[in-house]
Amino acid sequence: MTLSAPVIETERMILRGPEASDFEAYAAFMESDRSHMTGGPMDRATAWRAFACEIGHWVLHGFGMWTATDRETGAIVGQAGFWMPEGWLERELGWRLYEGFEGRGLAIEAALALRGHAYERLGWGPLISVIAPGNARSIRLAERLGATLERDDWTTPSGKAALIYRHPGVNAMQEVSA
Repeated sequence: MTLSAPVIETERMILRGPEASDFEAYAAFMESDRSHMTGGPMDRATAWRAFACEIGHWVLHGFGMWTATDRETGAIVGQAGFWMPEGWLERELGWRLYEGFEGRGLAIEAALALRGHAYERLGWGPLISVIAPGNARSIRLAERLGATLERDDWTTPSGKAALIYRHPGVNAMQEVSA
């Protein structure tokens, strides 16, 4: 079965559906301490199951996390996309950058492109971002995107404390710049 995720291009990246060859970069991230805000660290076998779950999310919902690649080099820089597993409040806009790609504005570039896709192409309303309370970088990014703290008391279905940030609606979206 082939995954049919739309390809979304930004100035510096190509966002595409996940492929089997993406697993090495995904596993390296999920095995590292850097993944502690996104469910890790985890061993390679557990990372494989998580990766397969993300692909299955596309099949079940018709949306999921895109693989973000550098337009010039083809390097995998991370993931960004939509997430709504069992027990989630509503559709989430999420992101993760792999080692060596932070601090370049890539996460906001991907998030803006995907939020635009959600609002303009899919007709969705305002999205949320679910962020671990100690994840200062993601909190800053959500706020740069114009999202505001809506809840500081939510617990994920797996029992982890989380903050809920609400993104602005489609009309306010044009006011946010990278």
